[in-house]
Amino acid sequence: MRILFAGTPEVAVPSLRALVEAGFDVASVLTRVDAPVGRRKVLTPSPVAAAADELGLPVLKANRFTPELIGHLGTLGLEAAAIVAYGGIVPPAGLSVPAHGWINLHFSVLPAWRGAAPVQHAVLAGDDVTGATTFLLEEGLDTGPVFGVMTETLEPAATSGEVLGRLAHSGAVLLVQTLSGIQAGRLTAAPQAGEPSFAPKLTIDDARVDWSRPAVAVRRRVNAVTPEPGAWTTLDGHRVKLGPVTPVPEAAGDGADGGPARARLAPGALQVAGRQVLVGTGTDAVALGELQPAGKKMMNALDWARGAAARGELVFE
Repeated sequence: MRILFAGTPEVAVPSLRALVEAGFDVASVLTRVDAPVGRRKVLTPSPVAAAADELGLPVLKANRFTPELIGHLGTLGLEAAAIVAYGGIVPPAGLSVPAHGWINLHFSVLPAWRGAAPVQHAVLAGDDVTGATTFLLEEGLDTGPVFGVMTETLEPAATSGEVLGRLAHSGAVLLVQTLSGIQAGRLTAAPQAGEPSFAPKLTIDDARVDWSRPAVAVRRRVNAVTPEPGAWTTLDGHRVKLGPVTPVPEAAGDGADGGPARARLAPGALQVAGRQVLVGTGTDAVALGELQPAGKKMMNALDWARGAAARGELVFE
């Protein structure tokens, strides 16, 4: 089967590699244009572009579907197009180019979490199950009929980055199976069933921790925005980036000598307890793992707290 592959970030690379290894004829790879990366803003090819170059595949770079791009795609003799996190909207004129249409790999169990950040919203909502879906792309936002679904358990301590890393590989298998089934004529798409939910992109403002929320909600917020855009809070007016946190029930704060449980911390208040750095929330405290003070690198929270203790009482805002 002669296909186009469209994708941009690292999460799309396993799908591209899997399709090549499965023997699909990848006529071209479509990705977004080179983007500035790092503090020096060096123009850098996307991870998909870099992988395509390594695989010896021709690359098209575009952020939108111009008439010229659509016309060029029409000359490639495409039977299908596989799309994974490309980052742009395919217009109706482009949807009609491949004979079997555009097959989208989406990282949720549709119709749950339609949109740009499905894994982040699944983690934020505390879902028990997540997964990936292959569906036929149409004009609506992730509304097309479904070819296949895979699922996995969503563990409470998992970050979005960890979940997406796993789904990138298991989803690649699903995408290969889907295109193979279409090629063999044994697979048809079925309409989505159930109430949809939506997953817009999470902003830096969404990543700020509200310490008045329950401990479980604080952990979900932090995990949902890890690694991007990154959880944060402020201390004395300066931003502090946070790594994953762990809820610590009050009983778990008892001293090694069997003494009474510690007093509940006020929301945002910090306390060094043994080898843990605790922060108060609306319920139980949470233990910090790593943090990054303004102008410094990510560091162990205990090392930071010991150095900061001289400043007196510490409270995240």
